[in-house]
Amino acid sequence: MCAVRQAAVRRKVQDLQARVVALRAEVAILEEQIEVIDTEVEELRVRAVVSETPLAVKEHAEAVRHAELAHRARQENLDQIARTEIERDQLLAEIAVETAS
Repeated sequence: MCAVRQAAVRRKVQDLQARVVALRAEVAILEEQIEVIDTEVEELRVRAVVSETPLAVKEHAEAVRHAELAHRARQENLDQIARTEIERDQLLAEIAVETAS
């Protein structure tokens, strides 16, 4: 691998690693939010069962949708982390093979 190509690959690896770090930070934030949201969903579920009012049922349904979106966002970030780490590791392997040659 020529020096220019190797430098470009190293920059790409650094960019991918920075992306992984940023995604992990987003996941940590989402996990904190999910904990709060899930608690709220449970409280609203109990309120909906106890009060049996249309408003309480609606509030619970909205909270459930919000929780589902947060869980989905967390999973999408985790999937993106996995894809990014695979790409990063492939580039690192490419560098290692070229360096060993």
